[in-house]
Amino acid sequence: MIRSVPRVSADQHGADQHGASHGQTLLLRASSITKTFRADGTAVSAVRGVDLMLGHGEFAAIMGPSGSGKSTLLHLLGGLERPTSGEIWLNGRRVDGLSQAKWAVLRRQHIGFVFQFFNLVSNMTVADNVELAALMGGATKRQARERRDELLADLGLSAKADAAPARLSGGEQQRVALARAMVNRPSLLLADEPTGNLDSSGSQSVLRLLTRAHADGQAILLVTHDARVASAAERVISLFDGMIADDAAMRPPRAKPSQRRPAPLPTVLRLRG
Repeated sequence: MIRSVPRVSADQHGADQHGASHGQTLLLRASSITKTFRADGTAVSAVRGVDLMLGHGEFAAIMGPSGSGKSTLLHLLGGLERPTSGEIWLNGRRVDGLSQAKWAVLRRQHIGFVFQFFNLVSNMTVADNVELAALMGGATKRQARERRDELLADLGLSAKADAAPARLSGGEQQRVALARAMVNRPSLLLADEPTGNLDSSGSQSVLRLLTRAHADGQAILLVTHDARVASAAERVISLFDGMIADDAAMRPPRAKPSQRRPAPLPTVLRLRG
């Protein structure tokens, strides 16, 4: 059955608490989400009743000690894990009940993921890693190549286009992963410790790219243990024992005149299940 889901504004859901900054429309909303795993017959709560909002074009960082639930929370918001309870809304539509196949479509078209360990396809070239993501997102072959070439040039990787990922430095591999995540111009970029395996130079390079993407209107939710990385965000969300302990604004959101509004989610994604 197709569900008619009303669009949601930040004002309707109290954006002052765990939410988008003033003047920003709501892109992502998590309401009372939990995640419980079972290990040796014992229930382990990784995420416990989290409420979180993110506005279009907003940059927020999630920090917390190891085991606090940071990565689990990000995976829930991106559909890599299913919440035990609670609701997740993206661009005004509820998505937590989608099937794995529909989540895969949603990620290809509206969510970019950047992981700590790059997750590049080792037997494909740099160019093919990025182009494949564009093709899977629905781009034509010509569009995929144009977007690929534009991003690789923008990230200083044109000379590495025909190289295998294993021949790149860690910082270069992470830049390729960032290009792959952004090739479909996603509404939301989710980054899980993107500088965790990089040296200082590689970390600074990736951070500059994220800051530039944010300045262009990209919404970013970043998990990090590095306070220097988190300082680039507008908000820092502190997570302890699977719960939000603090959600602090670092500075007012910047005006983004070039900010683009994402296309509505495809109708098929309104189907439950």
